[in-house]
Amino acid sequence: MSDDHNRALAQKGRHIAVVIAATTIGWLAMSLFVGPALGLAGRYALLFDFAALGGFVYAVVNIFQLWRMRQDSQR
Repeated sequence: MSDDHNRALAQKGRHIAVVIAATTIGWLAMSLFVGPALGLAGRYALLFDFAALGGFVYAVVNIFQLWRMRQDSQR
């Protein structure tokens, strides 16, 4: 494997980690602190849940792409 390929794999892995961390922190902050502090109705919690689900699905798709990149590089 070349250094460029290793860097691309590492960068994609860091991107996935940031997406997961930001999604989790944002979801918890909005659902537990911001929503109740603003007095938002419970239906907005469902909106935050769906937004977080979208972020997690994006992360899973990227994890699959990273796995495929590593499989292709081993051949």
